[in-house]
Amino acid sequence: MDSEQVREKFKNNPKLKKLVDWLIMNQVETRPRWYVRLLAPLYQHRGKHSVIHRSVRMDTPPYRQFRLGDNSVVESFACINNAVGDVIIGDYTRIGLHNTIIGPVTIGSHVNLAQGITVTALNHNFEDAEKRIDEQGVSTTPVTIGDDVWIGANAVILPGVHIGNHCVVAAGAVVTKDVPAHSLVAGVPAKIIKQL
Repeated sequence: MDSEQVREKFKNNPKLKKLVDWLIMNQVETRPRWYVRLLAPLYQHRGKHSVIHRSVRMDTPPYRQFRLGDNSVVESFACINNAVGDVIIGDYTRIGLHNTIIGPVTIGSHVNLAQGITVTALNHNFEDAEKRIDEQGVSTTPVTIGDDVWIGANAVILPGVHIGNHCVVAAGAVVTKDVPAHSLVAGVPAKIIKQL
């Protein structure tokens, strides 16, 4: 039975899904339970010569993919979360200090993320005014960052954004729309400043 068949089985059985989710995820801390984190080296893919610093918070349950390419680094105090979607990071890529990556996110090769960056594919639903926001669940729209991209400090990349190859995102930018290849973007919301 492949992973898609297993996922389909869980979708069709909400009680089983809730039980397995409770066994894997701490419902208060919203992160994998300690015994699941102990098994992480068995289900996370880490490429040759890749480094994940000890202080990184790896919220990576086994039912989603986490892949870190060859010669890539996740620096101190970052948070990687694939609980709602896969996180795939290419080769020779640096995830900087205090970055937060919430899947589904795909980051290419030769990408440099400076410090304090948020890349999130997750949004909280809030449309129903009769319900509390924390009762309305979440939605995701995948984020893709191409190859050879530099993202400056404290930038925010929002759900659904695609950043093309060889782009620069200025420090502090909030990227709400797709960025075409070979572009420099800056501002809140980010706008194209020039073509590279």
